[in-house]
Amino acid sequence: MDERVARIREEEKKYHEACYDDYKLFEEGSWLHKPVLTVMKNLDLLDQPGPLSVLDLGCGVGRNSIPLAKVLQEHHIQGQVVCVDLLESALSKLMSYGEQFGVHHLLKPVASDIGNFTISEKEYDYIVAVSSLEHVNTEAMLRHTLHHMTAGTKDNGINCIIINTNIRETDIRSGESLEVLIEVNMETQAMEHLLSKAYTSWEVIDHHVKQLEFAIVRNERDILLSSDCITFVVRKIG
Repeated sequence: MDERVARIREEEKKYHEACYDDYKLFEEGSWLHKPVLTVMKNLDLLDQPGPLSVLDLGCGVGRNSIPLAKVLQEHHIQGQVVCVDLLESALSKLMSYGEQFGVHHLLKPVASDIGNFTISEKEYDYIVAVSSLEHVNTEAMLRHTLHHMTAGTKDNGINCIIINTNIRETDIRSGESLEVLIEVNMETQAMEHLLSKAYTSWEVIDHHVKQLEFAIVRNERDILLSSDCITFVVRKIG
């Protein structure tokens, strides 16, 4: 890992651990207060009685993993949600929340860098990656990860990707443009081309771009984070 990535990882670790300590899952006040609607509604498209194998890459404390597991539980579908995150502290909180919401037995936590996580061929029905693939080490690692995601999806399975591009960081008080502390910060058109190439011959269920802006605090500094947010949901034609 080069010096730049190591520094970014340390800053992201501090930001996320502070967020997970300050805000409880599914309580208003942060982005943790509810799951991503796109993630939840596309699970329904799998339309099979089970068992279902789900992979959440960059799961954090379970914002999406736990609601996905609840769907399996409530519909009496056999299956499991494999939850991958670099932060062991996040996975510890994930399992604690899993106990709280009665779905811990459906969650499998794995501490791993997303780029190093092994995905076996045709292993998963549903792969979710929300604001996580931009945190692999390099663009080459991103291509590698997408390759393994496509190969690791079962026929008629779905990949749900939400990824930020063209990211900018600005000091709110001074207006100063700051270094972007995200490992992979591609231009939007380049990322869309990469995704389309990786998923050639897949059915596109949803593909759109939305501009996002939100404030974060990093090292006691108020920062405006702006990006183009790509939603890309595709089904593997079996």
